[in-house]
Amino acid sequence: MTSDKKHETGRPLSITIDGQTYVTRDDDQEAAALLRLAGVDPVLYDLAKVKSNGQPKVYRDEKVLDLSDGDAFVTVRQSAQVA
Repeated sequence: MTSDKKHETGRPLSITIDGQTYVTRDDDQEAAALLRLAGVDPVLYDLAKVKSNGQPKVYRDEKVLDLSDGDAFVTVRQSAQVA
């Protein structure tokens, strides 16, 4: 018998998005799901992880991220299309 919660770690993971703390038990989530968790529209924004050198690593919406406790992310406004 398989569990619907097979991706959950069983322990809470704290992550931050734009300085706001969120707690999840699912350690692998799509970037778009994390944006929605933060109340941000994935159509307008991308998610970026803050690397140790302070530079952001931007992820596509469908990218599945392997989360660790303490991960820090920021939202990045997508470029507007020019007609």
